[in-house]
Amino acid sequence: MQILTTAAGLQAHTESARQAGRRIGLVPTMGALHAGHLQLVQAARAECDEVITTIFVNPTQFNSAEDFRLYPRVPEADAALLAPAGCTALFAPSVAEMYPRPTVLRFDFGDLERVMEGAHRPGHFNGVATVVSKLFHLARPHRAYFGQKDWQQVAVVRQLVADLSFDLEVVARPTIREADGLAMSSRNRRLDAAARAAAPLLYRVLTAAAGQVRLGVLPPQVQAEAEAALAAEPLLTPEYFAVADAQTLQPLAGYVPGRPVVLCLAAHLGGVRLIDNVVVEA
Repeated sequence: MQILTTAAGLQAHTESARQAGRRIGLVPTMGALHAGHLQLVQAARAECDEVITTIFVNPTQFNSAEDFRLYPRVPEADAALLAPAGCTALFAPSVAEMYPRPTVLRFDFGDLERVMEGAHRPGHFNGVATVVSKLFHLARPHRAYFGQKDWQQVAVVRQLVADLSFDLEVVARPTIREADGLAMSSRNRRLDAAARAAAPLLYRVLTAAAGQVRLGVLPPQVQAEAEAALAAEPLLTPEYFAVADAQTLQPLAGYVPGRPVVLCLAAHLGGVRLIDNVVVEA
């Protein structure tokens, strides 16, 4: 596995691969890798000749300087996991390498970013779109792999690819969970023992809500009962619970036949912000 730290190095590597007719898979991450990330690498390896994993804690997508500071960083451990999973090149640039000057470009994804994460983290998706655009330009992948735990992010990236005509396919892979249902996340490392013990409640609430959706319980009631269940846990501070159209991400008052529904939540648990979602197919 090659380790690349400069934009020029990444461009040279991928240009050589393209000239050799090799298909390139890109797995963008912020490091602190877990089984969910490795699933993306393995999927890319199964479908591509070259697998580039990026590790970059992107400051422009953080709303809180403290959250950015505390985000787990374990570069040596991450590198040790990647090669056995099938990664052929690791791109691990510095902030100065990715942002040699302050970025002034601003993205607007319309209604896609005016709900859920976009509503609660202003500017977040502008930061995501900026760094993802840079990575797409530098790596020129044929496929880019993302996890469905960040459902709204995947929708935004798909819109970015369509609007800017990036010549690549966005591949979304299912959320990987711990045995007790907690969605794997780099932020889980920051949970203390009490918070970790309470964390499976998030998935239990989502699962119960999905059952109500399948029974035809109207979205406002599903949302109210889920919010009450979350609020009952003293260690947990709910931020939002949404019952939305899985494609447009807009909140629902009722169901449309043939349209899948996504249930999304965000909550603070022991000072750590976690997100999760479940999709209910039509």
